[in-house]
Amino acid sequence: MKVPHSSSADLSSLKGMEENVPKAEVTTVRDSIASAAGAPAVPDSADAIAISEPPDVPVDDLAGFQHSLGHDLVNVARGFCMGAADTVPGVSGGTVALILGHYQRLVTAVSHVDATLLRLVLRRRFNTAARYIDLRFLIALGIGLMSGIVLLAGAMHWLLENRLPETFAVFFGLVLSSAVVVRREIDHWSRSLWWGLCCGIVAALAISFLPVLGEGTNGWFLFAAGAVAICAMILPGISGAFVLLLLGAYHPITGLIKGVSRGELSLDSLLTIGVFALGCLTGLLAFSKVLRWLLEHHRGTTMATLLGLMIGSVARLWPLQVPTGETAALEMKFRQYVFVSPADWEGSLLLLAMLTATATATVLLAEFVAARLVRRKGS
Repeated sequence: MKVPHSSSADLSSLKGMEENVPKAEVTTVRDSIASAAGAPAVPDSADAIAISEPPDVPVDDLAGFQHSLGHDLVNVARGFCMGAADTVPGVSGGTVALILGHYQRLVTAVSHVDATLLRLVLRRRFNTAARYIDLRFLIALGIGLMSGIVLLAGAMHWLLENRLPETFAVFFGLVLSSAVVVRREIDHWSRSLWWGLCCGIVAALAISFLPVLGEGTNGWFLFAAGAVAICAMILPGISGAFVLLLLGAYHPITGLIKGVSRGELSLDSLLTIGVFALGCLTGLLAFSKVLRWLLEHHRGTTMATLLGLMIGSVARLWPLQVPTGETAALEMKFRQYVFVSPADWEGSLLLLAMLTATATATVLLAEFVAARLVRRKGS
């Protein structure tokens, strides 16, 4: 059926109809005529533009946000894995997010905490605001993250204290094989990508072997430490907790948090924690926007740099290392480690090799199965 041609006069004539026709009907008729004319739908006010769907949120994500319990359970599982990784010094939750395929969605969702979100909330457009920030995804991820930290922190602490080489062997294999998986995200290697890869490796190695600074409790110092640590936390290959330890802020902050959890409240401690939390929030919101822009406009170079961070972080997880004599009696997070050659290793090299190989095979097998399922679904 041929649709009659509608001129721009038809569109302008609708303005006079608004006084006698309900607003909802005016909008419907207006959009219908605009569609027939081949023109975009005309918004009835500036509010319509403000509450339209965010152009950079994937359609699949919005659909999953609306009515997918299965997506929710997957995101809870993703968060659980991130929480488990965050309990291990030297392992970043950002690495897990990159491996499991929700890294860019997480960065995009966090970067949407901006003035647009505030306007939507002030106008009580709560449903649109929730979709704009991908709130359902963030809630599911947060539930899994906290569950992983709470449920596995004790077990991971015991493993790190009593089975450190074996635990590091497993994570060594996981991160190393995951780097192979992430490598497949890069189709073509150019000079800039190789430079990004090298810079990522050097940065991760440099951070991993920096000496620990003295402890600081100054307000501005804790604000800056929180901002830097949270940026590291969303970067693959760099542990936010490890950065806090390097800066000398880990022990003061964890001590204050433990004191509050035991009911030891004071105005000074609450203010200190508040300043640190504000630094974390500031760093997260600012850096997530930068990272999102880089992924959208320089995805290849950014992915190569993130891959370099993952590869460089592997050195921190090398299984053949022992604490120095001066720090062996300290808690694990305060120990200094030195590498040991295989010839001088007193434990079982075969066991460590088997654990590394099993972890590597698990990741590669999971990636193979996932790729097969995607191809089958596409066909």
